[in-house]
Amino acid sequence: MDAAASTLAGDLASGLVPAVPVPHRADGTFDRTAQDAFAAWMATQPIAGVAVWAHTGRGLHLTPETATEVLTSWRSVLPPKARIVAGCGARPKLRAGRARVTPPADPMGLTKFVIESTLEMAQDAKAHGADSLLAFPPVLLRDLEDSERRIVDVHAALADVGLPLIAFCLYEAAGGVMYSERALDRILALPHVAGIKVATLDSPMAFQEVAARVPEGRVLVSGEDRFLGYSLMMGARGALIGLGAARPALTAALLAAHRGGDWPAFLRLSALVDRYGAVTFRDPMDGYIRRMLHVLAVDGVIPRTAAFDPFGPPVPPWQLEELERALPQLVAG
Repeated sequence: MDAAASTLAGDLASGLVPAVPVPHRADGTFDRTAQDAFAAWMATQPIAGVAVWAHTGRGLHLTPETATEVLTSWRSVLPPKARIVAGCGARPKLRAGRARVTPPADPMGLTKFVIESTLEMAQDAKAHGADSLLAFPPVLLRDLEDSERRIVDVHAALADVGLPLIAFCLYEAAGGVMYSERALDRILALPHVAGIKVATLDSPMAFQEVAARVPEGRVLVSGEDRFLGYSLMMGARGALIGLGAARPALTAALLAAHRGGDWPAFLRLSALVDRYGAVTFRDPMDGYIRRMLHVLAVDGVIPRTAAFDPFGPPVPPWQLEELERALPQLVAG
């Protein structure tokens, strides 16, 4: 593992990196004022950094212009030591007039498209202040012949960007890929890879299987919003997690209790975080982004007019009401 990846692994193991959503208005327009307020507030919280352009931040859906505004907003307020992890993947390419470029159908052409699109997004992230990368699972390659080699090639190509990388094992219902054991081993052996974020949503067994393959020196990062405490017990060090985007002090306190061996506090906080996950990560599952924005609005971080996710499913009003009723109990202490 190279020096930059080793440093990133140490930084991630020390705390919480919220995967942050992007405030939008009901008409689908980006709210820069709310974004700046969100970033300024988050900079005061007990975090090790933030993850932008990830699934929670709709990185593959934002226009390049909005994505740049989001990243520069975070970089302008976070202290230099705070990590900015930027998602990178096969963001749709646009022609003049905003028409989408159709990916090639042939395996070689599609693989080239995915690698070039992922590199372009990663280079944009570096140019605007990101200091590390999170690789979206290359789902377009999942069903191709020899997909394992192609997926490893995407991760290997990101070495050219010059930033350390976190691999991302994401459950398939959210558009991810559960990598084979051989693919995991090959990805985690790459010198620029600091470790892997695992987000299975509801499969402790799958989490255990991935955890068992993370070699010494690489960091296993939890993305398990529905069983964060258990994932820490199974070897995760730190969390890069959508649940931390609102009420981050609660999630950070759980991580600190685990790191410090304060088991009474860990058990108490784990129960609270599980309750928090239950009212935010539920069907429709991709509505969690709208729910996290709603918590930020209830807490006065952003206005309610900016608590919309134009890329996700409708969230029933009764779920938001139930979430709001639960919030008074969901505090660290």
